[in-house]
Amino acid sequence: MVNPISREQLEQDLAQAQDLGRWLSDDERLERQRAEEQVLVAQQEQEQHRRKLVALTVVCVVIPPLWPLAFGLTLHLLFPKTFRQLLWIAGGSAVLLAVLTAGVGLAIASLLWVLIQ
Repeated sequence: MVNPISREQLEQDLAQAQDLGRWLSDDERLERQRAEEQVLVAQQEQEQHRRKLVALTVVCVVIPPLWPLAFGLTLHLLFPKTFRQLLWIAGGSAVLLAVLTAGVGLAIASLLWVLIQ
């Protein structure tokens, strides 16, 4: 026996068909529902992550030695994309500085080795 469809569901299907200009097949409708559920789950996870960061920021503000961390978390909460780009730049700069330091250290060690012999 076919499941009876509620009046609300029929009205939603009709509105969707009018928006799209055609009726969706059962597979297409299920795919849209899955996609909407995935988006909802992703939004809920982001909101939960944000709440955790806010709580951590509050804890860092209360403990004075952690104020720099609180400042960084606040920047991350206010400007997530910009802060992520800044972290990439800072990380790349740190790696470049480490490589240059190692190169200069090796050059000095080689020079000293040559001078000793």
